[in-house]
Amino acid sequence: MNGEAQSVWLIALDDLGPDACAIQLGAVALLELAPGQLDFVGDPLRMALAGLAEQSRRPYVIEAGGEAVGVLTLQAGAARLAGWPDDHSAWLLRGFLIDRRHQGLGLGRLAAAAAVEAAAKLTARQGSGEAGVVLSVNERNPAGLAAYLNAGFVDHGQYLGGGSGPQRTMFRSFSQQSPGGLPLLQAPH
Repeated sequence: MNGEAQSVWLIALDDLGPDACAIQLGAVALLELAPGQLDFVGDPLRMALAGLAEQSRRPYVIEAGGEAVGVLTLQAGAARLAGWPDDHSAWLLRGFLIDRRHQGLGLGRLAAAAAVEAAAKLTARQGSGEAGVVLSVNERNPAGLAAYLNAGFVDHGQYLGGGSGPQRTMFRSFSQQSPGGLPLLQAPH
C-alpha cells in the first residue's frame, strides 16, 4: 500500500461465525508492533481474545486494501479507565493499534473515526445513552496523539492513572462534525 489510505473497514469479531472469526484472528496474530510500541499497546492477538472473552467489549479487526492492518476494541461502562469523569457516558476505545508495516498512511486517523461511527451505531441499537468515545493516549506517543486529533478527538487534559506514565484524555462526541467541517462541539463534563 502506498500513499494515503482511502478507506478502512471495521470487522466486528463477535458478529462472525467460528470459522470466519478464526480466519480474522489468524490475520491478527500476524500483525507487528513498531519498535517501542509495546510501551503503549499490548499483543494484538491477546487484545482481540480479551475482547471476545468479556461481554462489555466489542473487538474489531481494522481492514484496508483487503487485509488486516490493525485492531481496536470498544468497551462499554469503562470510560474512567481513560480519565473520564464517569463510566457510562462514553465508550472506551482501547487496544488500538495499526500494524507497523501500515503506519504513516493515515489508517490510524481513519480507523479512529470509524470507531466513533461504530460506537454511535451500537449506542443507537442498544439505547445505552453514550454521547461519544473516550480514550487515553500516552504523552510519549506523538503519532498517536496526532492521529486522534486529526480524527476529531478533543484533548481533555492530562490523566495520571495509566500504568505507563502521563496520558492525554481524548474525547469525540457523536454530534461533532467530521474533521475539516464545522467547529467541534465540546463534550459536557
